[in-house]
Order: sequence, then C-alpha cells, then structure tokens
Amino acid sequence: MSLVGVDVGTRGVFSADGDGWRFAGGLTFDDATAVIAATRRLELPANGVVDMSGLTHVDSAALAVLFALQRRAAGEGKALRFAALPTALCELTKVYGIEDLIAS
Repeated sequence: MSLVGVDVGTRGVFSADGDGWRFAGGLTFDDATAVIAATRRLELPANGVVDMSGLTHVDSAALAVLFALQRRAAGEGKALRFAALPTALCELTKVYGIEDLIAS
C-alpha cells in the first residue's frame, strides 16, 4: 500500500490510499481546523470512500470535519462515503440524531 499523506501534526492524518482515503490518528477540537485545511491539498478520493478505521480518538469536532468533507464533495459534484466508522463516532452520531447524515 502506498500512502501519500498530508501530515497535520501528532494527532491525525488523511492519506490517499489507492483510489480512496484513509484516516489515522485522533480527530478532536485540538486539530480539526488543521485537518480540514490539510485535506484541501488532496484530491477527493476517486472511489468516493474514506476509510475511518484508523480513527483512535474522537470528539464532536470529528463530525464537523466529516460534514466539511461532504460539503466539499457536493460542491465538486462528487459522492463521498465514510467506511469503517469507529464505535465512538457512531455513538456521537446517535447522540446528535444525525446517523443518517454520515453515510457509512
């Protein structure tokens, strides 16, 4: 697997992984702004899939990042789907009643 990553510090990173994207690390208020900014340097995934299985630490800011990516994809006329959402992130979508808005 060849990863072409955009490092956003010690917390988390989105990387191009073949035709998709992969996220590894934490995604919290501390780094959400940097993560969103860093994704602008990556082309959206050709297959429309963002693998979130590497997400290790999460708070509600992660939802804001996912929504920002969905808005970007819609603006570019592309579909975007999040795969392998960790339990903690799924629980947050349930708390906020938005589980249908984050496609998985």
